[in-house]
Amino acid sequence: MGAGPRYPYPKEVFSPAGGWWSRPHNWVSNTAVCAVGIVAATYGIWSYSADREWRHKAPTKWIPSMMWARQFKEGELGIKEP
Repeated sequence: MGAGPRYPYPKEVFSPAGGWWSRPHNWVSNTAVCAVGIVAATYGIWSYSADREWRHKAPTKWIPSMMWARQFKEGELGIKEP
């Protein structure tokens, strides 16, 4: 089973993906660091967006962004219907 035995390969070859049989020993910590970075960036962008979201026309039905948008949390509807 498997792909067969590993064979010698040229060490001078550069590959951004890691080359042949790439499996770094610290892949778990690298993955954890990347996941924490992605979560932190997503939270920052989400917070920035929720603070600045403003609807100029009232929604006709309930929408999910009403749970986190400042406009609906603080009751600042300020929406004028034509």
